[in-house]
Amino acid sequence: MPSATGAEARAALEAAGQLPDAEIDLAATALQFARVDAPDADWRDAAATLTAIARAAVGAAAADHAADAGDPQARRERLLAVLHGEFGLAGDTQTYDDPANANLIRVLERRRGLPVALGILWLHAAEAAGWAAHGVDFPGHFLLAVEGTRGQALVDVFAGGTALEAPALRSLLKRVEGEAAELRPGLLRPMGKRDVLLRLQNNIKLRRLRAGALEGALACTEDMLRLAPDAAALWREAGLMNQRLDRIGAALGCLDRFLVLVPEGEAALRIRSLVEELRQRLN
Repeated sequence: MPSATGAEARAALEAAGQLPDAEIDLAATALQFARVDAPDADWRDAAATLTAIARAAVGAAAADHAADAGDPQARRERLLAVLHGEFGLAGDTQTYDDPANANLIRVLERRRGLPVALGILWLHAAEAAGWAAHGVDFPGHFLLAVEGTRGQALVDVFAGGTALEAPALRSLLKRVEGEAAELRPGLLRPMGKRDVLLRLQNNIKLRRLRAGALEGALACTEDMLRLAPDAAALWREAGLMNQRLDRIGAALGCLDRFLVLVPEGEAALRIRSLVEELRQRLN
């Protein structure tokens, strides 16, 4: 039976799913995902740490005239001092694939996490300071952009909050895509808050799939859909997972929803064919 904590957290995710992207509280929503994933963890202590980070960021902003005036590198340095200095956060290079690295409660307990989990804490601190910042959907590696009146500072939060200029970006891209890869337009596409949270949860989903925990991966996908009820790709994934679990009625419900969102195109044709096949199995 679902825990009261899980039910409360899922209700909060559904409420966030009805909000415009800009109104989503990024860290608070990540905390709700973490409560679902780790119902016995101390989420209140994690919430208190989030409050402490926000207060520290406000103090850092007030203490640095250059940062508060809009220098993006000064802002990066202040956030670095708060998150990596004062709170001791760092990328987990030793046990990178540990699922705890994608759970915000565990990240705050261990002070270690994946790039996107650390990025959520940077974005939380930046927002508290009154500074604009956004996630960057760089291939294979979540990055962060801290904005200012003089442009933006691109940050690798996993690598200690280091600033990234073009040579470092090129090197990072080659590590991900191979030596032939070069910088190209579109690599620094900003991410909305929903996309950041879905990227966080996608780490959990993929780890469960690799472990053969299909029911757990489906549960993660269903929770992602609470936050992003119009994410067609997730409805398709949920439908296919239900099919593999031989839950044909649930599979049809998910695939029908996909077709409402994506009524035309090659993917829709394939899903319609699958839906017809599944309906025949029910008859």
